[in-house]
This record gives sequence, C-alpha cells and structure tokens, in this order.
Amino acid sequence: MADAPATEIPSLPADYIVPKVWSWDQPSGGQFANINRPTAGATHDKELPVGEHPLQLYSLGTPNGQKVSIMLEELLAAGHSSAEYDAWYIDIGEGDQFGSGFVELNPNSKIPALLDRSNPDKPQRVFESGSILVYLAEKFGAFLPKEPGARTEALNWLFWQMGSAPFLGGGFGHFYMYAPVKIQYAIDRYAMEAKRQYDVLDRHFADHRYAAGDEYSIADMAIWPWYGMVALGQAYGDAASFLSLKDYRHFNRWVDEVGSRPAVQRGRRVNRKPENDPSFVHERHSAADLD
Repeated sequence: MADAPATEIPSLPADYIVPKVWSWDQPSGGQFANINRPTAGATHDKELPVGEHPLQLYSLGTPNGQKVSIMLEELLAAGHSSAEYDAWYIDIGEGDQFGSGFVELNPNSKIPALLDRSNPDKPQRVFESGSILVYLAEKFGAFLPKEPGARTEALNWLFWQMGSAPFLGGGFGHFYMYAPVKIQYAIDRYAMEAKRQYDVLDRHFADHRYAAGDEYSIADMAIWPWYGMVALGQAYGDAASFLSLKDYRHFNRWVDEVGSRPAVQRGRRVNRKPENDPSFVHERHSAADLD
C-alpha cells in the first residue's frame, strides 16, 4: 500500500523555509522592531537619575509597571510613609532600558526596576515585577497574608499571573494588535488561550472576593493591570469585544471593585504621557504630583 502523501503546511510568507540555524538577518518588523534584538547588555552609557526618597522606581506605565506604582500608592494609603518614592520615566520605545545604568539594575533590560537605598552602604536592586511586589510586601509587612495558607494562595495567583500574562500580551496582544501581518492561526491559537485564562479567573472569582480569598493582596495588584485593562477596552484595540469579555460576570465584578480603589487609580497614572491624558504624570516625586 502506497504511503499517503505528506500534508504540505503553508508558510507565511509563501516562500519561507525554516532554516537549520536561525540568524538575525533583518529586524522582525512590527511596532517594536527597533528595540528587539537577540542579545543582552547595554547599548550606550547613561546614568540613571536619583531622587530624594529611599525608593527609586524606574518604569513605564505598562501593565507590568502599573503593578509596582499601584503597590507603592497602596502602601502610602495604608499609612506606610516610608514607602514614598521617586518614579522615573523609562522610554522603552527610545531604548532607555538598554542604558548602562538601567542594565546595572536589571540585566534583562525590562521595566520595572527598583532601587532601595534605605541602607546607603548596601543599596538593593530589585527587578521583575513579581519580585518587586513580594519585596515590598515583606519590607512593609503589608498586602501579603501572614497566615500560611492564605499567603500561599496569594503567591499561587501572583505566579499564575507571571506565567500566564505573556500568552495574553506577547501572544494574543502581539498577533491581534501589533504583528505586521494578520495570521489567523496565531490569532486563533492565542485567543483560545486568552479566553481560557479569563475563564480561570471568572470561575475563581465566583467563589472568592479577591485572588487570595477575602484579603486584597499583591496578587490582585499583579492581575488587574493586565486582565482588567483588556476587559475595560484599554489595551489591544477592540480586544474586549473580540474576546467577548463582558461574558465573564464574576471576573468583571472583581475588575470593578479593584479598579475603584483610589490607590489603584493613582498608581495607574504614574510614568505615563500627560499628552495622552492630562491626569497622567510623566514622573512622580511626591503625592502632590498626583494631587
């Protein structure tokens, strides 16, 4: 019996053949092509500015950046006056994250990065948004439950967000909104995964007020900027309609409750362009900047 002919898998572009060894012959295209490269390290010398407060945040008001500014504003609202901070704008579109000073704080060249100068003899760098949230929660003893079971549940959901959001952003968001060509397979693949994640959240919030249960925590601060912004139509164009996100009733109840917190609203305005919204602040050095 003759073997069945192999099914030919179409390529995009049509003449593309997967090479045996990948090489960076040309930029990948798309909105972020000018800053994407296959190597790490600094591209230029640039010292970071330093303000008067012990906590120095170098960030941008993307979902990952908002996590930390929300946490800092929540700490201040809760009465932790030593959580005062300077927030400096890192323009990733211009490659600020590849300056030598920033790379010294975060060798991965991603925002946000935090420098804690509380001990002048031994400043502490902290990078990765989840790590910064845990660091601040432990430093101030706030927004991370102390009871072991609840603490573990908060960390479960924090790390769920860290592992899941790249599929929402770099996967669905990229191919739906930013890729230089619309690829049905990629959009369908990541739309399916994005909706699965929203279903995970909707089922969880059907039985829990917050991510960790009854207590608002860093897990909520991590999840909201990613999943809440998309659901509110504030990220990836018309993605909220495309994904039918209004269908996730329990999730949307949580989005509204967390989004109504004054510290969340304040934190979301930090390190963003005022020309896009007059309530945004490019840098933040005191509460007066937001008032």
